[in-house]
Amino acid sequence: MESIPASSKVKPSKKPKVIISIPAYNEERDLGRTIGEIKETLRETSYHYKILVLNDGSRDNTAKIAEEQGAMVVSHRRNKGLAETFRTEMKECLERQADIIVHTDADGQYDPRHIPQLIAKVQQGYDLVLGSRFRGKIQYMPFTKRVGNILFSKVLSSLAKVRITDSTTGFRAFTSELAREIDFINTFTYTQEQIIKAAKQGFRIAEIPIDSRRTRKSRLFKNPLQYAVKAWINIFRIYRNYEPLQFFGKIGLTFFGIGILLGVWLVYRFITLGNVGRLPTTVLSALFMLVGIQIVLFGFLADMINNRKI
Repeated sequence: MESIPASSKVKPSKKPKVIISIPAYNEERDLGRTIGEIKETLRETSYHYKILVLNDGSRDNTAKIAEEQGAMVVSHRRNKGLAETFRTEMKECLERQADIIVHTDADGQYDPRHIPQLIAKVQQGYDLVLGSRFRGKIQYMPFTKRVGNILFSKVLSSLAKVRITDSTTGFRAFTSELAREIDFINTFTYTQEQIIKAAKQGFRIAEIPIDSRRTRKSRLFKNPLQYAVKAWINIFRIYRNYEPLQFFGKIGLTFFGIGILLGVWLVYRFITLGNVGRLPTTVLSALFMLVGIQIVLFGFLADMINNRKI
């Protein structure tokens, strides 16, 4: 994953137009400091950049503080959530003709000193560069969230065929082409969906180690269980859409396998006892095998339709 591609879509010799995008909802406490740190970091570079704040229906002074700090501000009239705000972010960045989009959080969790590293990695030829907290330093992360992130990262690495160590990081940089090409179906968050779809569509993905700070409690989910359920549903939906044959095939083979096991047990009873008996079990065995075959056939049909779309 760390080898540098021979070709580059954003040439190092060209000064790319960079937009640092920040979704914000009631972030008047931390937003000003975050923008200030970003400006201080990029002041030492030659990048042509702008800061865009996506105000997601905040009821405090978030928009006013962003404007005072010189950021461009786009506001939702009501709170629409992170996924919908990310869609607005893509639209606004593309309309402003960004070459590279850097996405970060408003609360200052991610150290802005890593922004030039993210941009430089994109200029090397990568399309999506993730800031990995697990390859760097984590000041604080709840145990349940840490374990969940590790598990999600392993699943995403398997689906995307790329080693991912931090699948939920909101600190990332990507090209305008990737922003233009990927559509989002998720209504909860964008983090894992963007990674899987980028990999499935042949975009190059890399990670850099970053430092993360301790911040306020997350507003994205009420408790770890709610987050885990929604995240797994999201992963299954993407897996279903991009690998339908594997998705339905595994489910179908599971049903078929249960039916076979029940059938083997009935044959064993016939050999050892001389009769089968247990008519309901016989029917159940046949039903499991029939359902399994139907699900596998449905997987083939879905895969055929999916390939035609591609």
